[in-house]
Amino acid sequence: MKKFIAFAFIILYFTLVCIFLTEKTDVLALKNIPWNIQFKNAAIISWQRFPYPCYYEIDIFAKNPDSLTDDSPYHLLKRDFSFDNEYKLPPAVTPVYYQIKAHGMFGMIGTPSPLTGNPRFTANPLKPILLTDYTQKSPASQRPFLTWHTVPNAVSYELEILSGLPDNPNGTKLSTSNHLYSTHEIFTHGCQVDLSPYSDSPKLYWRIRALDVHGNPIGIFSDARQIYVDKHASSPQKPLIDSYDTLPDAQVPLYPVYHWIPLLNVKRYEVEILDHPPAAQNTTSPSRNRLEALTVYNLFSCYDPKPYIKPGTYYWRVRGIDDADNTIGTWSDTQEMHILPPAERSVDVATFGDSITHGGGNISYSPANIEYSYQTYLDFPTINLGRSGDTSHTSLERFDHDVLPFKPRNLLILCGSNSLRDESISAQMIIDDLAAIRIKCEQNNIRPVFMTLPPLNPANIQSTFNVTTDPAWWEKQQQVNMYIRTLPYYIDLTPYLTDSSGQLSEKYSPDGLHPDLLGKQIMGTVVNQHKNLFIWSESTP
Repeated sequence: MKKFIAFAFIILYFTLVCIFLTEKTDVLALKNIPWNIQFKNAAIISWQRFPYPCYYEIDIFAKNPDSLTDDSPYHLLKRDFSFDNEYKLPPAVTPVYYQIKAHGMFGMIGTPSPLTGNPRFTANPLKPILLTDYTQKSPASQRPFLTWHTVPNAVSYELEILSGLPDNPNGTKLSTSNHLYSTHEIFTHGCQVDLSPYSDSPKLYWRIRALDVHGNPIGIFSDARQIYVDKHASSPQKPLIDSYDTLPDAQVPLYPVYHWIPLLNVKRYEVEILDHPPAAQNTTSPSRNRLEALTVYNLFSCYDPKPYIKPGTYYWRVRGIDDADNTIGTWSDTQEMHILPPAERSVDVATFGDSITHGGGNISYSPANIEYSYQTYLDFPTINLGRSGDTSHTSLERFDHDVLPFKPRNLLILCGSNSLRDESISAQMIIDDLAAIRIKCEQNNIRPVFMTLPPLNPANIQSTFNVTTDPAWWEKQQQVNMYIRTLPYYIDLTPYLTDSSGQLSEKYSPDGLHPDLLGKQIMGTVVNQHKNLFIWSESTP
């Protein structure tokens, strides 16, 4: 028996030695195996399987703006493992890059794959990826919803309906043949379209291209996709909740924003908030004992003016309404909103201020699109206490109610941009408000970390929002930022977003006020470089 055990150990030893030498000497030439990375609809990544028993490490990276990089522009977001040569990608709302590594018993074998960007964000040129697919087995009605993945920085989209394949696939212009209809008045990554005028066409196709703030194409048209239509199928009668391109379990900001894809030709919507599920789904009548009802016009999102501090599960739904408050169609499906107790939502850093903090940008994006929140790009968790529309004074007024329940160790403060625009508000008034916020922080053992105010671009604000800007905004900004730079804890954000004329660079903000996707990435990167300003708990790595 002892001889058998000894023999078994010898066999095991030599087996391990052989495995070790195989993996470390590259006797199988594993270093020369091409990865051949492929993407399926930007949702699944696959690669060539190694001819050797191994498992795979999948690293997912974000890329910081090139001008602000330190040692490496890539920042690890997530690491996962698989025994298969295919991996279902987690939802992503920001440009991400992937690297695959093969591991044997004694560590990595071969060489890592090259960093490969998700084509949804990094293809050159960008091409929209369609989501909706109406097939012969599952045809559309004559008024279907069409949806596609969001294209980064797209302000609007142009939809083209065709009777056949386009004569210029992968182009930027409408088709000269087979063209039936087009519109560029789409400001969400989905729409409801009326196909009934084309019911006699034997075939129908659709495609999408993204447009910037000036109506110029971002990239090229999507691939054209055929729509199979059943003339007798019932058309959707309820707004479509926009749950696409969202991150699961994303923390709800203190002031929630509700987002949907609108019904065709409906100009007015009502959002209903409840603390219990409605008695029935997709009905036409308001619920009894609802907490609030919010009305918006010609929109696809709704900003809740109420902060959600009380914990619990809340519910919201939206309906189209006419001038007599009658439901157009039915209520949408009901969505849940989970609000944790303040103690469970509390983190080392809370962010506080106006819409630049609340999120959104590039005209068409609200804080529901968290890729337009700078907090998304921070290396540490935060709670978003921003509120769109705040002046420096309204931020001060809500401080006790909105900040103190969460007991943050640090408060990252950016407020006063709306005050710069207002001729009735002086620089000293803004400074007084910021000083009062600082005092409140110190009285409650919170470290106030102020960010300097970004500049404005009055011409772009006028063209986008049709509002004027105080001609003295620049002088006011200089005075306020001089004060902020005298404080013990501040982050000088201004130089990174300013163009050669001293205004907010259009490269970072088409609307002249809110930093866009790249602008929010820059903000996150700048804050990450100043992490030493914050007080951290012992559990923070």
